[in-house]
Amino acid sequence: MKPMGQVPADFRGEDGELLVAGRKVTDIVAEAGETPLFAYDLGIVRRRFDALRAAMPPALLLHYAMKANPHPAMVAAMTSIVDGIDVASVGEMRIALAAGAAPEHMSFAGPGKRDGEIEAAIAAGVTLNCESEGEAERAFAIGGRIGVRPRLAVRVNPDYELKGSGMRMGGRPTAFGVDAARVPALVARIAAEGAEWRGFHIYSGSQALDPEALIETQTATVALAARLGEEAGLTPPHVNLGGGFGIPYFPNEVPLDIARIGAALAETLERRPAILATTDFAIELGRWLVGECGVYLARVIDRKQSHGETFLITDGGLHHQLAASGNFGTVVRRNYPLAVATRFDAPVEESATVVGCLCTPLDVLGNQIGLPKADTGDIIAVFMAGAYGASASPSGFLGHGPAREILLGN
Repeated sequence: MKPMGQVPADFRGEDGELLVAGRKVTDIVAEAGETPLFAYDLGIVRRRFDALRAAMPPALLLHYAMKANPHPAMVAAMTSIVDGIDVASVGEMRIALAAGAAPEHMSFAGPGKRDGEIEAAIAAGVTLNCESEGEAERAFAIGGRIGVRPRLAVRVNPDYELKGSGMRMGGRPTAFGVDAARVPALVARIAAEGAEWRGFHIYSGSQALDPEALIETQTATVALAARLGEEAGLTPPHVNLGGGFGIPYFPNEVPLDIARIGAALAETLERRPAILATTDFAIELGRWLVGECGVYLARVIDRKQSHGETFLITDGGLHHQLAASGNFGTVVRRNYPLAVATRFDAPVEESATVVGCLCTPLDVLGNQIGLPKADTGDIIAVFMAGAYGASASPSGFLGHGPAREILLGN
């Protein structure tokens, strides 16, 4: 048997069934109508946010990076919890606005923004995190044409990277942001054009589990923001320090010590250079807030043996939960936490490989893992499914269609 990650501590069973937001999975599936299904527990998200708020400096703004989970019901709930929403497309922006997010507390990042997207953001009053000088020039022209003063921040490609991050987004040649050496000139250009300069967005990586690496990066980011402000001769109104907080998907990974990170950040902000005295600071988190709240539920539709190995074939697969299959940036495939949700308290009885319904050998949700004996009709639960699940998976592959999503709890 191969190891798999730990089921998040928020989940428990009752009468042999997994509970999500205090409800049995069979009842949740009956309400939704069918499997496959993503079920999200909002109570877990609220507890995560409360823990984060308690750990971080009181003045620090906490934003939700909705690319992690843009399900409209989730975004609507998050608008009443967080201080701001960070989007990565005009589609996400429209979801957030429809959910009641205030445009003045929204930012729009991402390379390759089309003119229509830039115009929509400017018209709505959303801050554009400019990824290049060319994008800024287009924003000036569009703002002038529609008669709206654009709100522009500069996304900075820093001179360092977040060590140990699962996906590095700075400190190297990249499509993301403006190289730090060129930022002061762009800030001066924004000011000269009469646009509203909103400060810096400095994001260097994601899915980091080393608190010391995050502390080092946040310290360097504050120093970089001060240096760039001094070189530009302007105080940045706002600095988004990025996020990068990881969650423990796999064996031997441990949760981040956010109290340690928060204490260090408080000291860094207390000692920040004078040019940042009136600057507002924020961090943006997606995965850390919602990743552990979600469960992907798929029903076993066949049980078979092949060359002495047991296969549980489900009605789900990588077209909904790509990351769990190991095909979303993972170099070596490892097993996400997984359970037989309808036999949740039962002991391990066999080694089984859980696969989806797709016509590809890549469609593996759990490889040779220890499970209670499951049969046709049982429900498999794949945990850590609250972030980069439904929206980050190829739901159109082979025409099976998307999974349903349901937000539970309050």
